[in-house]
Amino acid sequence: MTSMFDSYQLGGLQLPNRIVMAPMTRARATADGLPTATIATYYAQRATAGLIVSEGVAPSARGQSNVKAPGLYTDEQVAAWRPVTAAVHANGGRIFAQLMHGGRVGHEAVQGHRPVGPSAVALDGKVYAGTELGFQPAPVPYALSTAEAAEEARLFGAAARRAVDAGFDGVELHGANGYLIQQFLSSRANRRTDAYGGGVTGRIRFAVEAVEAAADAIGADRVGLRISPGGTAWDTAEEDIPRLYGALTDALAPLGLAYLHTLVTTDEDTLLALRKAWPGTFMVNPSGQIGPQEATREGGQEWLARGADLVSYGRKYLANPDLVERFRTGAPLHPTPDHMTFYQDDTAFISYTSAPYA
Repeated sequence: MTSMFDSYQLGGLQLPNRIVMAPMTRARATADGLPTATIATYYAQRATAGLIVSEGVAPSARGQSNVKAPGLYTDEQVAAWRPVTAAVHANGGRIFAQLMHGGRVGHEAVQGHRPVGPSAVALDGKVYAGTELGFQPAPVPYALSTAEAAEEARLFGAAARRAVDAGFDGVELHGANGYLIQQFLSSRANRRTDAYGGGVTGRIRFAVEAVEAAADAIGADRVGLRISPGGTAWDTAEEDIPRLYGALTDALAPLGLAYLHTLVTTDEDTLLALRKAWPGTFMVNPSGQIGPQEATREGGQEWLARGADLVSYGRKYLANPDLVERFRTGAPLHPTPDHMTFYQDDTAFISYTSAPYA
């Protein structure tokens, strides 16, 4: 029986175990999107994970969503990431950068420009606009033209090249939780009638092109994709989830990606069907908008028994940087801290932001 402590070959990386540190918003970068020494220490402390997936990193200025989120679209940002990746590698770890384009989840006061999206449809809710403005109704995004959508997808390739230049072992594209890639998949956010909308074939096109751009830039075996089928974060809604994600995985399967990473945001039958259809590495985060709020060692082991190759954990890593060893020995875990301590120093942002996934 597969154990989470078994090693695993992920592309060119030999993982010492199958426990992955999931991406979580940290909001600890500078106003210019530069990672800091605190970020280097944070990830280096957790280097015993089989793989670390970083917090969401903006692939472009347009893609910046959160206050104090880091980026990978300037030379200065690349240089600032190098001490972070070096610290992880010095401690024997491996780290992918999660490329996260916020799309319509944003505000001009934070981004310096109007947010973009597949259609001019605002999400139903409020977004954080900085300490002075606080929470504001989500703005109506600028609808990308057909040519602009294609260009925005290509930017994931440029960001992937920068990530490798910064010392990352690979990248994960954030196609989950209501951000730009999932906005194109969403029937609520995507009202387009061109090649990037309409039926399933059109709605998956942006995701496929973004993944292809990253794979062309750095090699498919260094690129993963995170999804949340049926997830409703940031006013997301999807139709015919099995068919939508079946088509997406069918289109991506021939590329030979590093992995497909899914949250448990839909029924188990749909996820098991994706596992069966996906020919490569399948990673599960045993938490999401349905199911348990806190993922457990037992839950992760159950997913390995169902066919997952890797299991990711988020919140548990906040208070337990040595999570692998605690799982291995059965030592008690420190409880997940209060969410008011999750982020750096912006109390308004702290109070508005939900806890990271488990």
